[in-house]
Amino acid sequence: MGKNGTGGEKSLDVRYQRYRGILCELTMMSDMFMRNVLKDRDCTEHILRVILEDAGLRVLEQVIQKDYKSLQGRSAILDCVAVDSSNRQINIEVQQKTEGASPKRARYHSGLLDMNTLNPGQMFEELPETCVIFITLGDGLGYGCPIYHIKRKIAEVNQDFQDGSYIIYVDSKNQEDTPLGRLMRDFHCSSASEMQSEILAKRVRELKETEKGAEIMCEEMDRIFREGRKLGEKEGERRGEKRGIAIGEMKTQKATAARLAGRGMEVSEISDIVGVKAELVRKWLENEVGVLK
Repeated sequence: MGKNGTGGEKSLDVRYQRYRGILCELTMMSDMFMRNVLKDRDCTEHILRVILEDAGLRVLEQVIQKDYKSLQGRSAILDCVAVDSSNRQINIEVQQKTEGASPKRARYHSGLLDMNTLNPGQMFEELPETCVIFITLGDGLGYGCPIYHIKRKIAEVNQDFQDGSYIIYVDSKNQEDTPLGRLMRDFHCSSASEMQSEILAKRVRELKETEKGAEIMCEEMDRIFREGRKLGEKEGERRGEKRGIAIGEMKTQKATAARLAGRGMEVSEISDIVGVKAELVRKWLENEVGVLK
C-alpha cells in the first residue's frame, strides 16, 4: 500500500497498519482468527482428535462459515462443520462469552445440522451422528469441569436415548497438563513459538509471520470494516438528517463494532480498528441486544 497516494489509499494504509498490530495479539479464542486457522484441515483434525479422544479420527471434508437455514427461514452462520470418516457431522464453535453458548443455542445448532443433512427421499434412520462443540472462554455450564458431554437420556431407566446427537462444552481456561489442557493453552497463545502443537503452530505462523498470511487476515478485517461502513451509510441516508455525514460515520463505527464483536473480537481490539475509545465501544455494544455477551 503506497503511503503517498490519494486520501483513500492513505486511509486504507492506516487501517492496515492497525490490523497488523491487532493480528499480533490475536489468539485462537478470537472467532475470526480461529476460522482462518481451521481452513487448514490438519488443524481441525488435530483439535477434534484431542477433544473427542480419538487419535484415528480423520476429517474428510469441512465447511467454514456456512449459512445454515431452518425450516422457518431463520439462519445461523456456523463457524466450522466437519465430516469425519464415519460420516459424523461435527460443528466447532468458539465463544468468548458463555452466554453465546447457551444450552438453547447449542440445541438450535444441533437442529440446524439435522435439517441440513437429509436429502429429499432419505429416511430418518439415515441421519448421521452429530456433535456440537462449544469452546468457551470460561466454564460454560458452571459445574467446574474442564469438559462436559451432553446426551439425551430416558429418565425412567437412566439409559441413553441413542438418537446420535450430542453436545460438548470445553472450558478453555482449564489448562492442566493433559492433552486437552495443553490444547486449550495453545488456544490462548498469541505467538506460534509459545504453542505446544506443531500442527497449530505451523498454521498460526503462516497467518501471522508470512506476508501472504498477514495479507489474508488484514483483508478479512477490512472486509468486516467495509460491511459496517455500508450499513452505517445506509442508516445515515435513511434518516436523512442535516448531519447525515456525521451520523453516517458514527453508524459506520457502530455497525463495524457490532460485527467485530459478533466474531469474538475484544473491545480493546475493536476500539483500535474503529478509532473510538474503548469505553464508548463498550457502551455501544451493551446497547445492542445480543452483541456484547
